[in-house]
Amino acid sequence: MSLLKRLGGSPQPVSGGMPATTAVPTESTVVPDPRSASASVATVPATDGPSPAAPSGLSSRIELPPEKTGKQNTPDSDDTGRLLDLSLWIVDRIQASLGSQTVLEQTPETERLLQERFAHIYRQANAKLPDDQVKQLFRMVCDELLGFGPIQCLLNDESITEVMVNGPKKVYVEQKGKLTLSSVKFASDEHVLKIIDRIIRPLGRRIDRKWPMVDARLPDGSRVNAIIPPCAIDGSTITIRKFSKNKLQISDLIKFGSLTKEMGEFLNACVVSRLNIVVSGGTGSGKTTLLNVLSNFIPSDERIVTIEDSAELQLAQDHVVRLEAKPAEVDGTGRVSIRDLVINSLRMRPERVVIGECRGGETLDMLQAMNTGHDGSLTTLHANTPRDAIARMETMSMMAGMDLPVRVIREQIAAAVDLIVQQTRLEDGQRKVSHITEVQGMEGDVVVLQDIFLLEIKGKTPEGKLITELKPTGVRPRFTTRLEAHGFKLPPNVFGAQAPGTRR
Repeated sequence: MSLLKRLGGSPQPVSGGMPATTAVPTESTVVPDPRSASASVATVPATDGPSPAAPSGLSSRIELPPEKTGKQNTPDSDDTGRLLDLSLWIVDRIQASLGSQTVLEQTPETERLLQERFAHIYRQANAKLPDDQVKQLFRMVCDELLGFGPIQCLLNDESITEVMVNGPKKVYVEQKGKLTLSSVKFASDEHVLKIIDRIIRPLGRRIDRKWPMVDARLPDGSRVNAIIPPCAIDGSTITIRKFSKNKLQISDLIKFGSLTKEMGEFLNACVVSRLNIVVSGGTGSGKTTLLNVLSNFIPSDERIVTIEDSAELQLAQDHVVRLEAKPAEVDGTGRVSIRDLVINSLRMRPERVVIGECRGGETLDMLQAMNTGHDGSLTTLHANTPRDAIARMETMSMMAGMDLPVRVIREQIAAAVDLIVQQTRLEDGQRKVSHITEVQGMEGDVVVLQDIFLLEIKGKTPEGKLITELKPTGVRPRFTTRLEAHGFKLPPNVFGAQAPGTRR
């Protein structure tokens, strides 16, 4: 049987434009007994002319990690490393045969071409591997040529929410809120740099020793940060925060226990009624996910302008204008900041301004926009509590470079922001809305806050999972009349009160 047939035909494409994986083996494929020497030994290839030699050290039996996730049940990491070396050798040969200017795209024609080139070069290598290992080797080659190398299998796994590359030999993943070390490895730090370049090149971003940090995104919108030596002491580092391929709805967050049905009804009414909302939370708490969900409530007939440092928001409406900040060129000119985009967006006749995250002086411009007719704006910021969010907005407003008294800034905040939604990542990995807090105004020099919904931690299970309860405080917000003006007459039980004539 030919090698092409043993590969099971053309590889099947994966969702989101990611690299292909091989098809399911045909019934005629026979996997040799791993105890057989001929099935488990790969020899150094016999090459013609000046062709480069295949990597050595494949004479021992190779056991591969699971096909999907590459988790920690590999019996011998050295064998996996040798297979990785062989895959990179084949990739170099394929690229040399195609020419340096060839751009590979995910198409059926490309997949058939790669199968043919792989089969030809594999025969030249005179390697003898079992069929399942040949398929694994072909997947690795496809990941290198069409995807993001060794971490592609982790990106394909929907149960993984974050991928962290700490140098070439340590790749961690987050699953269900917990960090674990995977068995995925890169061949070298140069290999990691190659993948970083592949991520940022389509975006026009750059990274080098003069500026060894970059923010980027994957084609599916997942957030990427990379930092390289000399700042990254132990090797190039990549952090990828994945976003769900399926756009989450408020019903999904209710099902996950992130908030209650009553909280969802209340937030729906607040967004439609054009309240200005700030989503606050720590790193990795789920602020952007919650902002995406809240944006679903914006009526489809409104013009929305989104402003982000790196485009991540996934709004479902049709009338959306997406703006993204631009880093400086090599000579230091041409930078377009979030603040520049906020100022420009006010000339674009927006009905809603959605800022992915406030980090600096743009906060003052956002507050001014909220106070000058752009109601219904949404943004996120880093803070651990609603009170901290107020302090953060004060600090970031001062970063605008205008010498304003603190009281004036607080008055701006109290007049502009109607609601703070606090998103929290608990110690057991759960992500929940811990506060929904109304900004009621000023008393003296203090911004007055009133909690509408709160998260209460009641204990912990023997397995270490926190027992929590989300409940209303029993206080109706002062902006209830604004909700009613837009047709939302929420019943008393939403806020924890008993309707007249009912017993507790």
